[in-house]
Amino acid sequence: MKEEISISNGSDSQLERMFGLTENGTNVKTEILAGVTTFVTMAYILFVNPIILGDAGMDKGAVFMATALAAALTTLFMGVYANYPFALAPGMGLNAYFAYVMVGGAGLSWQAALGAVFVSGIIGIIVTLTGLRELLIKAIPMPLKHAMGAGIGMFMTFIGLTNAGIVIASEDTFLDLGNLTEPGPLLATIGLIIMAILVARGIKGGILLGILITTIIGIPMGITQFPSSPISLPPSLAPTMFKLNILSVLKFSLFPVIFSLFFTDMFDSIGTFVGVASRTGMIDAEGNLKRGNKALFVDFIGTVLGSLLGTSTITTYVESTAGVTEGGRTGLTSVVVAIMFAASVIFSPIALAVPGEAVAPALIMVGVFMATSLNKIDFSDFYEAFPAFLTAIMMPLSYSISFGLAIGFVAYAALMLLARRGKEVHWIMYALAVIFILYFAFIR
Repeated sequence: MKEEISISNGSDSQLERMFGLTENGTNVKTEILAGVTTFVTMAYILFVNPIILGDAGMDKGAVFMATALAAALTTLFMGVYANYPFALAPGMGLNAYFAYVMVGGAGLSWQAALGAVFVSGIIGIIVTLTGLRELLIKAIPMPLKHAMGAGIGMFMTFIGLTNAGIVIASEDTFLDLGNLTEPGPLLATIGLIIMAILVARGIKGGILLGILITTIIGIPMGITQFPSSPISLPPSLAPTMFKLNILSVLKFSLFPVIFSLFFTDMFDSIGTFVGVASRTGMIDAEGNLKRGNKALFVDFIGTVLGSLLGTSTITTYVESTAGVTEGGRTGLTSVVVAIMFAASVIFSPIALAVPGEAVAPALIMVGVFMATSLNKIDFSDFYEAFPAFLTAIMMPLSYSISFGLAIGFVAYAALMLLARRGKEVHWIMYALAVIFILYFAFIR
Protein backbone atom coordinates (compact mmCIF):
# COMPACT_ATOMS: atom_id res chain seq x y z
CA MET A 1 0.00 0.00 0.00
CA LYS A 2 2.82 2.40 0.85
CA GLU A 3 4.41 1.67 -2.50
CA GLU A 4 1.15 2.47 -4.31
CA ILE A 5 0.87 5.78 -2.46
CA SER A 6 4.45 6.61 -3.35
CA ILE A 7 3.84 5.86 -7.01
CA SER A 8 0.67 7.95 -7.00
CA ASN A 9 2.41 10.89 -5.37
CA GLY A 10 5.25 10.63 -7.85
CA SER A 11 2.83 10.70 -10.75
CA ASP A 12 1.00 13.72 -9.31
CA SER A 13 4.28 15.58 -8.86
CA GLN A 14 5.20 14.98 -12.49
CA LEU A 15 1.84 16.37 -13.60
CA GLU A 16 2.35 19.30 -11.22
CA ARG A 17 5.68 20.16 -12.84
CA MET A 18 4.33 19.77 -16.35
CA PHE A 19 1.07 21.70 -16.01
CA GLY A 20 1.51 23.86 -12.88
CA LEU A 21 -1.65 22.57 -11.23
CA THR A 22 -1.23 24.31 -7.86
CA GLU A 23 -0.22 27.56 -9.52
CA ASN A 24 -3.45 27.47 -11.52
CA GLY A 25 -5.61 26.54 -8.54
CA THR A 26 -6.51 23.02 -9.60
CA ASN A 27 -5.63 19.34 -9.05
CA VAL A 28 -5.51 16.07 -10.96
CA LYS A 29 -9.03 14.94 -9.98
CA THR A 30 -10.57 18.25 -11.06
CA GLU A 31 -8.70 18.25 -14.37
CA ILE A 32 -9.82 14.70 -15.18
CA LEU A 33 -13.46 15.56 -14.42
CA ALA A 34 -13.17 18.69 -16.56
CA GLY A 35 -11.68 16.70 -19.44
CA VAL A 36 -14.46 14.11 -19.34
CA THR A 37 -17.07 16.89 -19.26
CA THR A 38 -15.57 18.65 -22.27
CA PHE A 39 -15.39 15.41 -24.25
CA VAL A 40 -19.01 14.52 -23.54
CA THR A 41 -20.22 17.95 -24.68
CA MET A 42 -18.34 17.86 -27.99
CA ALA A 43 -18.26 14.14 -28.84
CA TYR A 44 -21.22 14.69 -31.16
CA ILE A 45 -18.70 15.69 -33.84
CA LEU A 46 -17.76 12.01 -34.12
CA PHE A 47 -21.32 11.30 -35.30
CA VAL A 48 -21.91 14.47 -37.30
CA ASN A 49 -18.70 14.81 -39.30
CA PRO A 50 -18.88 11.46 -41.15
CA ILE A 51 -22.45 12.28 -42.22
CA ILE A 52 -21.57 15.76 -43.53
CA LEU A 53 -18.30 14.88 -45.27
CA GLY A 54 -19.89 11.66 -46.50
CA ASP A 55 -22.26 13.89 -48.48
CA ALA A 56 -19.13 15.20 -50.25
CA GLY A 57 -18.34 11.67 -51.43
CA MET A 58 -15.80 10.81 -48.75
CA ASP A 59 -15.60 7.40 -47.08
CA LYS A 60 -17.51 7.71 -43.78
CA GLY A 61 -15.34 5.21 -41.91
CA ALA A 62 -12.17 7.02 -42.90
CA VAL A 63 -13.71 10.39 -41.98
CA PHE A 64 -14.66 9.02 -38.56
CA MET A 65 -11.06 7.93 -37.99
CA ALA A 66 -9.65 11.21 -39.31
CA THR A 67 -12.03 13.15 -37.04
CA ALA A 68 -11.10 11.17 -33.92
CA LEU A 69 -7.34 11.17 -34.58
CA ALA A 70 -7.11 14.82 -35.65
CA ALA A 71 -9.06 15.85 -32.55
CA ALA A 72 -6.93 13.63 -30.29
CA LEU A 73 -3.55 14.73 -31.64
CA THR A 74 -4.34 18.45 -31.87
CA THR A 75 -5.97 18.59 -28.45
CA LEU A 76 -3.01 16.73 -26.97
CA PHE A 77 -0.66 19.28 -28.55
CA MET A 78 -2.78 22.11 -27.14
CA GLY A 79 -2.50 20.63 -23.66
CA VAL A 80 1.21 19.82 -23.68
CA TYR A 81 2.53 22.77 -25.71
CA ALA A 82 0.17 25.65 -24.85
CA ASN A 83 -1.01 24.31 -21.46
CA TYR A 84 -4.59 25.39 -22.06
CA PRO A 85 -7.81 23.47 -21.27
CA PHE A 86 -8.97 23.91 -24.87
CA ALA A 87 -10.18 21.01 -27.03
CA LEU A 88 -10.12 20.97 -30.82
CA ALA A 89 -11.91 19.03 -33.56
CA PRO A 90 -13.27 19.60 -37.08
CA GLY A 91 -15.32 22.78 -36.88
CA MET A 92 -19.07 22.83 -37.27
CA GLY A 93 -20.04 25.20 -40.07
CA LEU A 94 -16.72 24.80 -41.82
CA ASN A 95 -17.45 21.12 -42.39
CA ALA A 96 -20.81 22.07 -43.93
CA TYR A 97 -19.07 24.71 -46.04
CA PHE A 98 -16.60 22.04 -47.18
CA ALA A 99 -19.28 19.54 -48.21
CA TYR A 100 -22.16 21.65 -49.48
CA VAL A 101 -20.43 24.73 -50.91
CA MET A 102 -16.88 23.84 -51.90
CA VAL A 103 -17.76 20.37 -53.19
CA GLY A 104 -21.51 20.49 -53.76
CA GLY A 105 -21.76 24.09 -54.96
CA ALA A 106 -18.39 25.06 -56.49
CA GLY A 107 -17.89 21.61 -57.96
CA LEU A 108 -14.50 20.95 -56.37
CA SER A 109 -13.48 17.38 -55.75
CA TRP A 110 -13.18 16.54 -52.07
CA GLN A 111 -9.46 16.03 -52.69
CA ALA A 112 -9.20 19.63 -53.94
CA ALA A 113 -11.28 20.85 -51.00
CA LEU A 114 -8.83 19.18 -48.61
CA GLY A 115 -6.07 20.97 -50.52
CA ALA A 116 -7.80 24.29 -49.85
CA VAL A 117 -8.02 23.43 -46.14
CA PHE A 118 -4.30 22.64 -46.13
CA VAL A 119 -3.40 25.95 -47.79
CA SER A 120 -5.60 27.91 -45.36
CA GLY A 121 -3.81 26.21 -42.47
CA ILE A 122 -0.38 27.08 -43.87
CA ILE A 123 -1.47 30.71 -44.27
CA GLY A 124 -2.64 30.68 -40.67
CA ILE A 125 0.70 29.35 -39.44
CA ILE A 126 2.58 32.04 -41.38
CA VAL A 127 0.28 34.79 -40.10
CA THR A 128 0.71 33.59 -36.52
CA LEU A 129 4.50 33.25 -36.68
CA THR A 130 5.09 36.59 -38.43
CA GLY A 131 2.87 38.72 -36.21
CA LEU A 132 0.41 39.58 -39.01
CA ARG A 133 -2.35 38.23 -36.80
CA GLU A 134 -2.56 41.45 -34.79
CA LEU A 135 -2.72 43.54 -37.96
CA LEU A 136 -5.58 41.51 -39.41
CA ILE A 137 -7.50 41.52 -36.14
CA LYS A 138 -7.26 45.32 -35.92
CA ALA A 139 -8.22 45.80 -39.58
CA ILE A 140 -11.60 44.08 -39.47
CA PRO A 141 -14.24 45.89 -37.37
CA MET A 142 -15.85 43.97 -34.53
CA PRO A 143 -19.39 44.06 -35.98
CA LEU A 144 -18.22 42.10 -39.02
CA LYS A 145 -16.44 39.60 -36.79
CA HIS A 146 -19.64 39.04 -34.83
CA ALA A 147 -21.64 38.82 -38.06
CA MET A 148 -19.35 36.06 -39.33
CA GLY A 149 -20.27 33.79 -36.43
CA ALA A 150 -23.96 34.60 -36.66
CA GLY A 151 -24.02 34.08 -40.42
CA ILE A 152 -22.34 30.71 -40.15
CA GLY A 153 -24.91 29.77 -37.52
CA MET A 154 -27.78 30.70 -39.86
CA PHE A 155 -26.09 28.80 -42.67
CA MET A 156 -25.78 25.68 -40.51
CA THR A 157 -29.40 25.93 -39.40
CA PHE A 158 -30.54 26.20 -43.02
CA ILE A 159 -28.50 23.13 -43.98
CA GLY A 160 -29.90 21.21 -41.02
CA LEU A 161 -33.49 22.10 -41.95
CA THR A 162 -33.03 21.15 -45.60
CA ASN A 163 -31.14 17.93 -44.85
CA ALA A 164 -33.96 16.91 -42.53
CA GLY A 165 -36.60 17.62 -45.17
CA ILE A 166 -38.26 20.13 -42.85
CA VAL A 167 -37.59 22.84 -45.46
CA ILE A 168 -37.79 21.87 -49.14
CA ALA A 169 -37.41 23.55 -52.53
CA SER A 170 -40.44 25.10 -54.20
CA GLU A 171 -40.90 26.33 -57.76
CA ASP A 172 -43.38 28.96 -56.64
CA THR A 173 -41.79 30.37 -53.49
CA PHE A 174 -38.21 29.00 -53.70
CA LEU A 175 -38.68 27.39 -50.26
CA ASP A 176 -41.55 25.62 -48.57
CA LEU A 177 -42.31 23.53 -45.49
CA GLY A 178 -41.77 19.81 -46.02
CA ASN A 179 -44.18 17.03 -45.17
CA LEU A 180 -43.57 16.54 -41.46
CA THR A 181 -45.59 13.31 -41.41
CA GLU A 182 -43.00 11.49 -43.52
CA PRO A 183 -40.58 9.32 -41.49
CA GLY A 184 -37.44 11.39 -42.16
CA PRO A 185 -38.75 14.89 -41.36
CA LEU A 186 -40.80 13.47 -38.47
CA LEU A 187 -37.76 11.84 -36.86
CA ALA A 188 -35.71 15.02 -37.30
CA THR A 189 -38.49 17.10 -35.72
CA ILE A 190 -38.68 14.71 -32.76
CA GLY A 191 -34.90 14.88 -32.41
CA LEU A 192 -34.94 18.68 -32.46
CA ILE A 193 -37.55 18.79 -29.69
CA ILE A 194 -35.56 16.32 -27.60
CA MET A 195 -32.30 18.26 -28.02
CA ALA A 196 -33.97 21.58 -27.28
CA ILE A 197 -35.39 20.21 -24.01
CA LEU A 198 -32.08 18.65 -22.97
CA VAL A 199 -30.11 21.82 -23.71
CA ALA A 200 -32.72 24.09 -22.12
CA ARG A 201 -32.53 22.03 -18.92
CA GLY A 202 -28.75 22.43 -18.87
CA ILE A 203 -27.95 18.73 -19.26
CA LYS A 204 -24.28 18.27 -20.14
CA GLY A 205 -23.79 16.58 -23.48
CA GLY A 206 -27.38 17.42 -24.44
CA ILE A 207 -26.63 17.43 -28.16
CA LEU A 208 -24.77 14.09 -28.00
CA LEU A 209 -27.50 12.53 -25.89
CA GLY A 210 -30.13 13.90 -28.26
CA ILE A 211 -28.39 12.33 -31.26
CA LEU A 212 -28.25 8.94 -29.51
CA ILE A 213 -31.91 9.05 -28.40
CA THR A 214 -33.06 10.13 -31.88
CA THR A 215 -31.00 7.35 -33.45
CA ILE A 216 -32.69 4.77 -31.20
CA ILE A 217 -36.15 6.18 -31.98
CA GLY A 218 -35.30 5.76 -35.66
CA ILE A 219 -35.00 1.96 -35.29
CA PRO A 220 -38.74 1.15 -35.15
CA MET A 221 -39.34 3.85 -37.79
CA GLY A 222 -37.15 1.90 -40.20
CA ILE A 223 -34.60 4.71 -40.55
CA THR A 224 -31.79 3.54 -38.24
CA GLN A 225 -29.98 0.31 -39.09
CA PHE A 226 -28.33 -0.59 -35.81
CA PRO A 227 -25.02 -2.51 -35.95
CA SER A 228 -24.69 -6.05 -34.66
CA SER A 229 -21.85 -4.96 -32.35
CA PRO A 230 -21.17 -1.53 -30.81
CA ILE A 231 -17.40 -1.91 -31.13
CA SER A 232 -15.01 -3.08 -33.84
CA LEU A 233 -11.49 -2.64 -35.09
CA PRO A 234 -10.87 0.98 -36.17
CA PRO A 235 -11.81 1.75 -39.79
CA SER A 236 -9.01 2.29 -42.32
CA LEU A 237 -7.72 5.80 -42.98
CA ALA A 238 -6.49 4.79 -46.41
CA PRO A 239 -9.47 6.20 -48.41
CA THR A 240 -8.74 9.78 -47.27
CA MET A 241 -5.24 9.95 -45.78
CA PHE A 242 -2.82 12.04 -47.90
CA LYS A 243 -5.42 12.23 -50.70
CA LEU A 244 -5.51 16.04 -50.75
CA ASN A 245 -4.83 17.89 -54.01
CA ILE A 246 -3.00 21.13 -53.28
CA LEU A 247 -1.96 22.28 -56.75
CA SER A 248 -5.54 22.33 -58.06
CA VAL A 249 -6.55 25.11 -55.63
CA LEU A 250 -3.61 27.47 -56.17
CA LYS A 251 -5.51 29.89 -58.40
CA PHE A 252 -7.09 33.30 -57.97
CA SER A 253 -10.63 32.04 -58.58
CA LEU A 254 -10.45 30.07 -55.34
CA PHE A 255 -9.09 32.97 -53.30
CA PRO A 256 -12.45 33.71 -51.63
CA VAL A 257 -12.79 30.06 -50.60
CA ILE A 258 -9.34 29.82 -49.00
CA PHE A 259 -9.71 33.32 -47.53
CA SER A 260 -13.00 32.35 -45.88
CA LEU A 261 -11.56 29.15 -44.44
CA PHE A 262 -8.60 31.02 -42.96
CA PHE A 263 -10.51 34.01 -41.58
CA THR A 264 -13.39 31.99 -40.19
CA ASP A 265 -11.02 29.61 -38.42
CA MET A 266 -8.90 32.43 -37.01
CA PHE A 267 -11.70 34.61 -35.68
CA ASP A 268 -13.76 31.67 -34.48
CA SER A 269 -10.77 30.37 -32.52
CA ILE A 270 -9.79 33.77 -31.15
CA GLY A 271 -13.35 34.37 -30.04
CA THR A 272 -13.43 30.98 -28.33
CA PHE A 273 -10.03 31.55 -26.71
CA VAL A 274 -11.07 34.87 -25.24
CA GLY A 275 -14.54 33.70 -24.24
CA VAL A 276 -13.29 30.62 -22.43
CA ALA A 277 -10.17 32.23 -20.97
CA SER A 278 -12.10 35.19 -19.57
CA ARG A 279 -13.62 32.77 -17.05
CA THR A 280 -10.27 31.53 -15.83
CA GLY A 281 -7.96 34.51 -15.32
CA MET A 282 -5.98 33.67 -18.45
CA ILE A 283 -6.46 37.21 -19.82
CA ASP A 284 -3.73 39.74 -19.02
CA ALA A 285 -4.22 43.35 -17.87
CA GLU A 286 -4.38 44.60 -21.48
CA GLY A 287 -7.14 42.15 -22.40
CA ASN A 288 -4.89 39.81 -24.37
CA LEU A 289 -4.81 36.04 -24.06
CA LYS A 290 -1.65 34.85 -22.34
CA ARG A 291 0.30 32.56 -24.69
CA GLY A 292 -2.31 33.40 -27.32
CA ASN A 293 0.08 32.88 -30.22
CA LYS A 294 0.87 29.38 -28.98
CA ALA A 295 -2.81 28.48 -28.85
CA LEU A 296 -3.54 29.85 -32.32
CA PHE A 297 -0.44 28.12 -33.70
CA VAL A 298 -1.77 24.80 -32.42
CA ASP A 299 -5.14 25.56 -33.99
CA PHE A 300 -3.66 26.04 -37.47
CA ILE A 301 -1.30 23.09 -37.07
CA GLY A 302 -4.44 21.08 -36.40
CA THR A 303 -6.00 22.30 -39.65
CA VAL A 304 -2.96 21.18 -41.63
CA LEU A 305 -2.90 17.83 -39.84
CA GLY A 306 -6.63 17.34 -40.38
CA SER A 307 -6.33 17.95 -44.12
CA LEU A 308 -3.57 15.34 -44.32
CA LEU A 309 -5.64 12.77 -42.44
CA GLY A 310 -8.78 13.57 -44.43
CA THR A 311 -11.08 15.98 -42.62
CA SER A 312 -12.19 19.59 -42.80
CA THR A 313 -10.83 22.57 -40.87
CA ILE A 314 -9.85 21.94 -37.24
CA THR A 315 -10.85 24.62 -34.78
CA THR A 316 -11.05 25.21 -31.03
CA TYR A 317 -14.42 24.24 -29.59
CA VAL A 318 -16.49 26.59 -27.48
CA GLU A 319 -17.62 23.44 -25.64
CA SER A 320 -14.29 23.76 -23.83
CA THR A 321 -16.25 26.13 -21.60
CA ALA A 322 -18.00 23.11 -20.09
CA GLY A 323 -14.71 21.72 -18.79
CA VAL A 324 -13.56 25.11 -17.56
CA THR A 325 -16.84 25.49 -15.68
CA GLU A 326 -16.05 22.19 -13.93
CA GLY A 327 -12.70 23.63 -12.81
CA GLY A 328 -10.35 22.75 -15.68
CA ARG A 329 -7.51 25.26 -15.75
CA THR A 330 -4.53 23.60 -17.45
CA GLY A 331 -3.48 21.47 -20.37
CA LEU A 332 -4.13 18.32 -18.35
CA THR A 333 -7.83 18.82 -19.12
CA SER A 334 -6.97 18.74 -22.83
CA VAL A 335 -4.83 15.64 -22.41
CA VAL A 336 -7.82 13.82 -20.90
CA VAL A 337 -10.01 14.91 -23.83
CA ALA A 338 -7.36 13.72 -26.27
CA ILE A 339 -7.17 10.29 -24.63
CA MET A 340 -10.95 9.91 -24.86
CA PHE A 341 -11.00 10.88 -28.54
CA ALA A 342 -8.27 8.32 -29.22
CA ALA A 343 -10.18 5.64 -27.32
CA SER A 344 -13.37 6.38 -29.29
CA VAL A 345 -12.00 4.86 -32.52
CA ILE A 346 -13.31 1.40 -31.56
CA PHE A 347 -16.90 2.70 -31.47
CA SER A 348 -17.13 3.41 -35.20
CA PRO A 349 -20.12 1.03 -35.73
CA ILE A 350 -22.28 3.24 -33.49
CA ALA A 351 -21.12 6.47 -35.12
CA LEU A 352 -21.66 5.15 -38.65
CA ALA A 353 -25.15 3.87 -37.78
CA VAL A 354 -26.39 7.36 -36.91
CA PRO A 355 -28.79 8.53 -39.67
CA GLY A 356 -28.74 12.00 -41.18
CA GLU A 357 -32.13 12.73 -39.60
CA ALA A 358 -30.52 12.43 -36.16
CA VAL A 359 -27.64 14.72 -37.15
CA ALA A 360 -29.75 17.48 -38.71
CA PRO A 361 -31.15 18.68 -35.33
CA ALA A 362 -27.56 19.01 -34.05
CA LEU A 363 -26.75 21.37 -36.94
CA ILE A 364 -29.80 23.45 -36.08
CA MET A 365 -28.92 23.60 -32.37
CA VAL A 366 -25.30 24.61 -33.00
CA GLY A 367 -26.61 27.23 -35.40
CA VAL A 368 -28.73 28.70 -32.61
CA PHE A 369 -25.69 28.96 -30.34
CA MET A 370 -23.62 30.69 -33.02
CA ALA A 371 -26.37 33.14 -33.94
CA THR A 372 -26.26 34.62 -30.43
CA SER A 373 -23.32 36.78 -31.54
CA LEU A 374 -25.94 39.04 -33.15
CA ASN A 375 -26.53 40.37 -29.64
CA LYS A 376 -23.12 42.04 -29.80
CA ILE A 377 -23.99 44.14 -32.86
CA ASP A 378 -25.40 47.63 -32.27
CA PHE A 379 -28.36 47.73 -34.67
CA SER A 380 -29.11 51.31 -33.67
CA ASP A 381 -25.91 52.35 -35.50
CA PHE A 382 -26.61 51.96 -39.23
CA TYR A 383 -22.91 52.08 -40.14
CA GLU A 384 -22.45 49.02 -37.97
CA ALA A 385 -25.76 47.28 -38.61
CA PHE A 386 -25.91 47.44 -42.44
CA PRO A 387 -22.68 45.62 -43.39
CA ALA A 388 -23.01 43.24 -40.44
CA PHE A 389 -26.56 42.27 -41.38
CA LEU A 390 -25.60 41.75 -45.03
CA THR A 391 -22.66 39.57 -43.98
CA ALA A 392 -24.84 37.36 -41.82
CA ILE A 393 -27.93 37.07 -44.02
CA MET A 394 -26.07 36.52 -47.30
CA MET A 395 -24.28 33.42 -46.02
CA PRO A 396 -27.42 31.25 -45.98
CA LEU A 397 -29.08 33.08 -48.89
CA SER A 398 -26.06 32.69 -51.20
CA TYR A 399 -25.32 29.27 -49.70
CA SER A 400 -21.74 30.39 -49.18
CA ILE A 401 -19.74 31.69 -46.24
CA SER A 402 -17.23 33.32 -48.59
CA PHE A 403 -19.83 35.25 -50.58
CA GLY A 404 -21.47 36.54 -47.41
CA LEU A 405 -18.09 37.64 -46.11
CA ALA A 406 -17.19 39.31 -49.40
CA ILE A 407 -20.48 41.21 -49.68
CA GLY A 408 -20.19 42.42 -46.10
CA PHE A 409 -16.61 43.63 -46.57
CA VAL A 410 -17.46 45.50 -49.78
CA ALA A 411 -20.59 47.05 -48.22
CA TYR A 412 -18.64 48.25 -45.18
CA ALA A 413 -15.82 49.82 -47.18
CA ALA A 414 -18.18 51.45 -49.69
CA LEU A 415 -20.57 52.82 -47.05
CA MET A 416 -17.80 54.34 -44.96
CA LEU A 417 -16.02 55.81 -48.00
CA LEU A 418 -19.15 57.35 -49.56
CA ALA A 419 -20.31 58.67 -46.18
CA ARG A 420 -16.99 60.55 -45.88
CA ARG A 421 -15.80 58.37 -43.02
CA GLY A 422 -13.20 56.62 -45.12
CA LYS A 423 -10.31 57.53 -42.84
CA GLU A 424 -11.82 55.33 -40.13
CA VAL A 425 -11.37 52.24 -42.32
CA HIS A 426 -8.11 50.27 -42.24
CA TRP A 427 -6.34 50.09 -45.60
CA ILE A 428 -6.49 46.29 -45.50
CA MET A 429 -10.28 46.48 -45.66
CA TYR A 430 -10.07 48.57 -48.83
CA ALA A 431 -7.61 46.11 -50.36
CA LEU A 432 -9.86 43.16 -49.57
CA ALA A 433 -12.92 45.00 -50.89
CA VAL A 434 -11.17 45.70 -54.21
CA ILE A 435 -10.11 42.06 -54.53
CA PHE A 436 -13.66 40.87 -53.93
CA ILE A 437 -15.09 43.38 -56.42
CA LEU A 438 -12.66 42.16 -59.07
CA TYR A 439 -13.62 38.59 -58.27
CA PHE A 440 -17.35 39.26 -58.68
CA ALA A 441 -16.80 41.34 -61.82
CA PHE A 442 -14.49 39.07 -63.78
CA ILE A 443 -14.53 35.55 -62.30
CA ARG A 444 -17.78 34.80 -60.53
